[in-house]
Amino acid sequence: MNPDALTEQLSLFLDVLAAGSFSAASRRHPLTPSAVARRIDALEAAVGSRLFVRSTHAVRPTPAGNAFAERARRIVEELRLARAEAVSLSNAPEGLIRIDAPAAFGRRHLAPAIADFLVAYPGLDVQLRLIDSFVDLHGAHLGEVDLVLRAGPLADTRLVATPLAYMVRIACASPTYLEQRGVPASPLELPEHDGLDWDGLAPPFAWRFAIDGQMRLLRPSRMRMSANNAETLLFGALAGLGIAHLPTWLISEYLLRGELLPLFCDNGLPAAESSGIYALRLEHETNSRSRLLLEFLKSRFSPVPPWDLALRSELHWQ
Repeated sequence: MNPDALTEQLSLFLDVLAAGSFSAASRRHPLTPSAVARRIDALEAAVGSRLFVRSTHAVRPTPAGNAFAERARRIVEELRLARAEAVSLSNAPEGLIRIDAPAAFGRRHLAPAIADFLVAYPGLDVQLRLIDSFVDLHGAHLGEVDLVLRAGPLADTRLVATPLAYMVRIACASPTYLEQRGVPASPLELPEHDGLDWDGLAPPFAWRFAIDGQMRLLRPSRMRMSANNAETLLFGALAGLGIAHLPTWLISEYLLRGELLPLFCDNGLPAAESSGIYALRLEHETNSRSRLLLEFLKSRFSPVPPWDLALRSELHWQ
């Protein structure tokens, strides 16, 4: 098996592991759920062991699958790094890459990654703009940027989207709030609590939980704070105002320090959303510099994002 095929096979396996189903994993690849199942069958045959226990609604890793996943992650990472290193040794890229990204994600995760990228490629420069508003790549903004990072569903299909990381959302609250109001045993108890919510258009997966195999909208009845910015909701949760439902890329460090406590995570991380974090570009404007950065970011943020890997390791989640 050539390196690209091996990377794709192992990445598919890790996506199934993270998403918890063949159908969810298929949305990250140009494959049908049945095609994903066949490829997993082939991988299990090649490995000589069952990697998943399958049911009608989900697949769960076997002990052999969990052990295999740890090595698979290292193999995928090494192959991607080897490819990036080979490109850097055979070419000496030069020039400027212009990027727009959401401010919160940019500060926490993108800026450190770009700093490492620039160390690895001294001939390249990056102009990074951290913004809280959306830009129109087909309007006045056209030609001013090479890549735009976005989190969540993508509306404009004319753009080329490169998946960088999947996204998981967790209900959480401060220890102080939970001591005062009690810990909800299930999302069905959320209406009995205070919360923090988006003002205006909320993310499509906010406050949606799997109950008896169905996704239901369940949220606190009283919202102590609403805002159009996720970091604002985070600060409200840290202050003990109520329960928030926020992505792990934003709250992982606070969960690890115990400043926020996760809710409804007895079985580990919730399933990944069908949309994630993407780098968007116009196809005819793609250049070798941008492609090099995309490969670097993919190796940094996938197949398992470092913020979720830390949660799995420290909190012993699957």
